[in-house]
Amino acid sequence: MNELKTNIHDEANGLDYVLVGDYYIPAVELPEGDDRPIGKWGRMHRAYLEETNSLLLNHLILTGKLHNYLADLDEQAKERCRVLIQQMAIAEGVTEDLKRQSQWEWVKVMNSIVNRAEESIKHELIYT
Repeated sequence: MNELKTNIHDEANGLDYVLVGDYYIPAVELPEGDDRPIGKWGRMHRAYLEETNSLLLNHLILTGKLHNYLADLDEQAKERCRVLIQQMAIAEGVTEDLKRQSQWEWVKVMNSIVNRAEESIKHELIYT
């Protein structure tokens, strides 16, 4: 029987494979230097991809782009959420005066705004 090569390269997908036992396993390494956190939104999107689009998820993993993809998405979602909260607070007249006059009312209104902004982010960026 022919001896198998320990390393091979597949031109079709550009991946290198390493012989482990009787199987060739993709030699995938994490990109160097990207230590950005994935965060809440990135984890939610990854779970969504696992359930709905495993082909894209596997492609991102095998090409080493998953961490960058999720970290970028997390940053976009955080920024969009911050902007939405500011815009909604202004539109609904939530001010520091309300906070001084009635803290409970301010907390109630701000919690409502945050919840609506987060739902909007989920529909715009996470579950698409």
